[in-house]
Amino acid sequence: MTRTARRTHHTLQVAGAGTAALLALSACSSSDSDASAKSDSRASASASDELSGEVTVFAAASLKESFTELGEEFEKQHPGTKVTFSFGGSDALAASITGGAPADVFASASPKTMKIVTDAGDAAGTPVTFVRNQLEIATLPGNPDRISSLKDLTGSDLKVVLCDRTVPCGAAAQKALDAGKLKLTPVSYEEDVKSALNKVVLKEADAAVVYKTDVKAAGDKVEGVDFPESADAVNEYPITLLKESRNTETAEAFIALVRSAEGQQVLSEAGFLKP
Repeated sequence: MTRTARRTHHTLQVAGAGTAALLALSACSSSDSDASAKSDSRASASASDELSGEVTVFAAASLKESFTELGEEFEKQHPGTKVTFSFGGSDALAASITGGAPADVFASASPKTMKIVTDAGDAAGTPVTFVRNQLEIATLPGNPDRISSLKDLTGSDLKVVLCDRTVPCGAAAQKALDAGKLKLTPVSYEEDVKSALNKVVLKEADAAVVYKTDVKAAGDKVEGVDFPESADAVNEYPITLLKESRNTETAEAFIALVRSAEGQQVLSEAGFLKP
């Protein structure tokens, strides 16, 4: 072999070795990347799998439809979890919590009822407003009494029901009446907004002052009538983790879902206002 041939052969050997090294390095890098991706995937799955067990949520009656939907979605996202709800008047729920009833999360229809829980030291952290709600008049389908204002409800020939004044929807209704300088004597005061609405659904009352979300949830069973005084009585809804929660991590994850873009969309579709 000539000197020139030997030199060419040596160059090819070096180049070949370099190429092999680069291929090996590339394969190693690819392998490391795949391993890292798999590791991240496993970590993500592990984090999701960490959530388990039951979460008990005490929530205002007006949240029933939207929270039930969010609870089902939460269970799908986190297999092995279960969300149990107790819906009712916020004042009654607050009293149950301060009385020792086991619960992980409290979602109230007003800051005033939430304050009952925070003042008793039963909340973990500071409650956060996650939605707002506005009042509307629920009438019989087709609005046969031609109700068009809050003042129309003061007519003596109409059977009107209100939520009890200790309940957020009742306190808001009274605030709206005060704003309009109106006096109204209902045929009954109901324990929560669903009970008030149900009186109209069952045709036991001609009208009820409830939330827009409840009118929407009732569909064609009632008809809604807006009134300007409702703007003076918009309720903020705060939510909090409870101090005696037995499943803190999962409870916090449910609250995060409620406050997330996905949760807010469900609530907005139900008729709630942004916080």
